Amino acid sequence: MSTPELLPPGQLSLFNTHTRERIALAFRDAAGNYDLDSLNTLNWILRCHYTNEVTEMDVNTLEFLNLVDKKFGGNNEIHIISAYRSPLYNNLLRENGHGVAQHSLHLAGRAIDISIPGKSIASIREAAVDLHMGGVGFYPNSGFVHIDSGAFRTW
Repeated sequence: MSTPELLPPGQLSLFNTHTRERIALAFRDAAGNYDLDSLNTLNWILRCHYTNEVTEMDVNTLEFLNLVDKKFGGNNEIHIISAYRSPLYNNLLRENGHGVAQHSLHLAGRAIDISIPGKSIASIREAAVDLHMGGVGFYPNSGFVHIDSGAFRTW
């Protein structure tokens, strides 16, 4: 992960496609200090939409998301398809043949599936891969890109 002084402003504008909630906020200041209230708000909007369970999202995943946004000029409304997944919901998806990993990083608050209106899924994937920060999954038929704070890899 980059040092805070090399990072652009820590700001995100999100729309949760399941709960229809929107939020725009700064989660980190220019000195690299995280705002705990903002992080808690992000944890809420990125919660498991199926159970309403909240987890503490990994700040490295949030920083990755922030940098993807900045690749497109920043201040884009990022659509959240999936972020934290409760074990119950992850197992339900697996049982229904959705092909989700049993030990998905979504379970640890370390993964987010996104789209950005007006940006192609291919361009979002390319922007994320160019950052070499974590995992990048490409799901063009489902209309989203997966990013996570695991080791750099693509699929």
